[in-house]
Amino acid sequence: MASSSAAHGGGWIFWGKTVVAPVAALVLVGLEHAHLIHSEGAALISVAAVLLLASVFAAVHHAETVALKVGEPMGSILLALAVTAIETSLIVAAMAGSASGDNSLARDTVFSAVSIVLNGVVGLCLLAGAARYREQGFRVKGTVSALSVLATLAILTLVLPNFTVARLGPQYSPTQLIFVGVLSLLLYGVFVFVQSVRHRDYFLAKSGESADDAHTPPSAGLTAVSGALLVVSLAAVVLLAETLSPTLEHAIRAAGLPVSFLGVVIATLVLLPESVAAVAAARADKLQTSLNLALGSAIASIGLTIPVVAAVSLYYGKELTLGLDGEGMILLMLTLFVSTLTLATGRATILQGAVHLVIFGVFLLLSAIP
Repeated sequence: MASSSAAHGGGWIFWGKTVVAPVAALVLVGLEHAHLIHSEGAALISVAAVLLLASVFAAVHHAETVALKVGEPMGSILLALAVTAIETSLIVAAMAGSASGDNSLARDTVFSAVSIVLNGVVGLCLLAGAARYREQGFRVKGTVSALSVLATLAILTLVLPNFTVARLGPQYSPTQLIFVGVLSLLLYGVFVFVQSVRHRDYFLAKSGESADDAHTPPSAGLTAVSGALLVVSLAAVVLLAETLSPTLEHAIRAAGLPVSFLGVVIATLVLLPESVAAVAAARADKLQTSLNLALGSAIASIGLTIPVVAAVSLYYGKELTLGLDGEGMILLMLTLFVSTLTLATGRATILQGAVHLVIFGVFLLLSAIP
């Protein structure tokens, strides 16, 4: 599964937090819509931001609980759909509440997700694992397969729109957008099938690496509760995102950062739960699990988010800017090139982790100061 997280081992205390946070978030939104409280206050905004982050963790936790019950491949699909719902809701809410009418937020978020995963998360996993075990191994067949899917989706959605002539500018025509969106969904579906069914062994731990912990499927009652709380958590994320998006955009402008930095914030928020689990797995000598988590999250971020956002933009008749500028394309090409060199070896040391983190640092710099 693209997401067997450590959240299952959190016990009743962690499980309780995943109940309280989304419920408290909905209460806060209800009070704000009833005009009993106002979202302009700094203290209230801070509380809402904390609840938004906690609700994202809660949604991922409950999705993983249900996924563990239903098994593969439906488990991976369910978790990916939950994460996509979070990412898409944040993007759509921010686009709707944007004072500038920005139509490139989906591009900024997806590019940020790819850079964060391939440079930041993978770099941290390699560094954390190699610092503890000197050298770690992983299955080349699995990682290269995942990287080929990720590279194809990234180029089709973030680079190719700059060079089409049906519409001037870094945009697809409606027909092209529909075609690429459908192909992205199909490619993601094939990847899930290969990872979960046809070639599942490609993504399992190598001999000598610690095997993944076996999780006992939850009871039917616990699964039903998690399913209901998943809906509550997703609703809390959507409503809080709608409430906070104007404030967040204003804060980014006040800090002197470009509007595109909002994509970095959204991608970080969405990827945080799986990133924490990936780094923890690397420190536990489960690098294969780390790479499955990281690459699976990035593939879902493009393969599912872009088609959904494209459908929303076509429905409302809004343009969708997807093509990166020259700076972004160069950084994406460098990221994919170095990732290919790293993931094609089957072994990782502290050097590969350092290289990826250097590229991640450049990404953050250029995101803040283009």
